[in-house]
Amino acid sequence: MTTATTNCTRGRLDGQLLVPGRAGYDEARTVWNAMVDRRPRMIIRCASVGDVVTAVRTARELDLEIGVRCGGHSALGLAVPDDGLMIDLTPMGGVRVDPVRRRAWVQGGALLGALDRASQQHGLATTAGNVSHTGVGGLTLGGGMGWLARQYGLACDNVVSFEMVTADGNVVRTSRTENPDLFWGLRGGGGNFGVVTEFEFRLHPVGTLALVAEYTFPLERALPVLRTWRDLNAQAPRQATFTASVERGDLVTVGFVWVGDPEQGRRLLPAMRALGRPVTERVFVSSYVELQRRDDTVGRHALRRYSKGHYLRQLPDKAIEAFLMRGTVDGHRENLPGVGLQAYGGAISDIADQDTAFSHRDTLFEWGTGASWTDPAEDQARKAAARHCAAALEPFASGVYVNALSDEGAEGVRRAYPPGKLARLVALKNAYDPHNVFHLNHNIQPDRP
Repeated sequence: MTTATTNCTRGRLDGQLLVPGRAGYDEARTVWNAMVDRRPRMIIRCASVGDVVTAVRTARELDLEIGVRCGGHSALGLAVPDDGLMIDLTPMGGVRVDPVRRRAWVQGGALLGALDRASQQHGLATTAGNVSHTGVGGLTLGGGMGWLARQYGLACDNVVSFEMVTADGNVVRTSRTENPDLFWGLRGGGGNFGVVTEFEFRLHPVGTLALVAEYTFPLERALPVLRTWRDLNAQAPRQATFTASVERGDLVTVGFVWVGDPEQGRRLLPAMRALGRPVTERVFVSSYVELQRRDDTVGRHALRRYSKGHYLRQLPDKAIEAFLMRGTVDGHRENLPGVGLQAYGGAISDIADQDTAFSHRDTLFEWGTGASWTDPAEDQARKAAARHCAAALEPFASGVYVNALSDEGAEGVRRAYPPGKLARLVALKNAYDPHNVFHLNHNIQPDRP
């Protein structure tokens, strides 16, 4: 890349062009997973839609691979293309709320915390994930699970319209009535079709409080607890999202998160306390904003990370046993990762599966395992343990959340989308990105020559 090309591109930008050696370059290329250490040839920190257009066209002109960064939470660090062009949307982090219409307009680089803070000023919210420094874009384009999903659907179900820059550098808008094919694909199809520069979300009156209930049991007493917890989930109101986890120390935690009037949520407590005598019990009221960022420390940057996930349509006793043992005979092994379950159902399954690219709406629970560490010497052992743990749940799995994919490649994409839906996504890719310009994602490959 010549100096003249660099200067010409820089002169067309409202934002910044960063190249190796320039102040801010190393900070901009650093993402959530500390295993990612790639060096783009150019980073364009976009301050406007026009900058995104310039970035896409520049990459096409120079034949550079494109990565798109919002929150940077991709486990594979797909936002950072080695010797390519990173489109950094983080300067475009604005959120505008209309409390009367119950709408939020969110720029493509905004983080979940910004959306939550802006909407909660009016007692409103829409479904968002559980770590506030996650990007709105990546979460929503893959589906978007969160504490409000059982009440109001996934994040993608609450999008009214998108603004997107295509592979040709054109700006398009899409909604149920405008480019409806693209609207279908962006709700669960990931970043395969372009760079979304604005989301319009539907907001809901949820109040500002939440109730969290957690009960911890020793592993050896947890099997009957999980069975009863599973059965209680089948009757749970939509305001409640049931959760379970097994962490280091061989302790099993079960409970629920209730978004809405905490006093109504307390009606579930007698049934939870009947599960047995826990080692610890935590029941507390939180603000919704605090709830949304309570996992920020666990999910913090600067750790090496690896994860796996499954969707489960059922949770038979054998699956519960596999969940508790984490791929072992006795639940004990070096580098054993934590595992978790989060309930689906409710409004998620109200929407017909064919209505969005997001799939597996009949999921009962999402299972996930995530390992984090700091020593590069542990990389292979940590990843192997997580894979072994995931393999134990494989016989019970019925698909996977596309945002939970890591290094599964094309096989993972086939697990995320049923064959008929995948064929429809390929047709959409043919129409909007036939040359697969946007392939640093869980890629839908076009079939055009």
